[in-house]
Amino acid sequence: MPPRVYLDWNATAPLRPEARQAMIDAMDVSGNPSSVHAEGRRAKALIEKARGTIATAFGADGADIVFTSGSTEGAALALEGRGLHGAEIEHDAVAAWVETDLAVAPDGTVTVPDPEHSTLQNANSETGVIQTLPEGLAVCDATQSWGKVPLAFNWMGCTMALASAHKLGGPKGIGALILKRGTDLAARIRGGGQEMGRRSGTENVIGIAGFAAAAEAAMRDLDAGTWDRVEKFRNILESGIVAAAPEVILPGKDSSRLPNTACFAVPGWKGETQVMQMDLAGFAISAGSACSSGKVRASRVLTAMGYDDAVASSAIRVSLGPDTTEEEIGRFIDAWTAQYRKFRQRAA
Repeated sequence: MPPRVYLDWNATAPLRPEARQAMIDAMDVSGNPSSVHAEGRRAKALIEKARGTIATAFGADGADIVFTSGSTEGAALALEGRGLHGAEIEHDAVAAWVETDLAVAPDGTVTVPDPEHSTLQNANSETGVIQTLPEGLAVCDATQSWGKVPLAFNWMGCTMALASAHKLGGPKGIGALILKRGTDLAARIRGGGQEMGRRSGTENVIGIAGFAAAAEAAMRDLDAGTWDRVEKFRNILESGIVAAAPEVILPGKDSSRLPNTACFAVPGWKGETQVMQMDLAGFAISAGSACSSGKVRASRVLTAMGYDDAVASSAIRVSLGPDTTEEEIGRFIDAWTAQYRKFRQRAA
């Protein structure tokens, strides 16, 4: 039986070997970073070295980097109580804290009339659509963008940005809120005053070490043009799907997109059904965001873009990574096409 093919990189990227090794090494650092003895200072030094590595990788030199458990916590820390505006296409972790009243165009782009009081994702996790960031934006959710497209916090023009390690090959459960130095930010988790008083709790030393190693390796891949090859394979995938199913809809296809993301729908063929069929065929894909405790529902993103429920409930997302091969893409096209033909026969 052929090996399984992982095509859900936007949900989580496989752990990079550099991150794994950095985490193994960090396990030997036994001290608490808040302790003043030699063991504690060693742990603290590891954290600060990682903070510097991430700042360099993300073009955030001179900014503050607050380690969190991931972008969901970072969003709460950045957005709670601020009364910001956002769009319905924002990730649930962001939409929960903002007024989702910004206009979304059919191509997935968002109009932001008041950047200083708004939040905007840099790239959508479902469609891959990349936004033009307005100068002075309060908060940018860059979770899906780091390591996939050229991006630097210092030229993004925003006050705060979100990052999550597992999206770029780091461990799950560690992320960062990046903010311009001097930004007023009230702590949501109080206690020992770690992370410059903005996020208390003993730091996840092992996760932070893995995060830094993954960020550094991800930027090397980006500089080497790795994602250009990924984009080529994504385009081959979409061409194969369109050839097999001429009625297929590709939301956001004509917009600037992440190089690895393909979102498509055959109206009436439920996304949940396709995910299960592809899983049985040996392919891991998703229907919408993977951060909903296993729930599959009509895509809120596609609904905001103006698609009806027949399309929004039928969309799937296939997201590639640097390890994806052209042979795997061919196998996926064949497997999906076989299931599509069965769907058409049942619908006839």
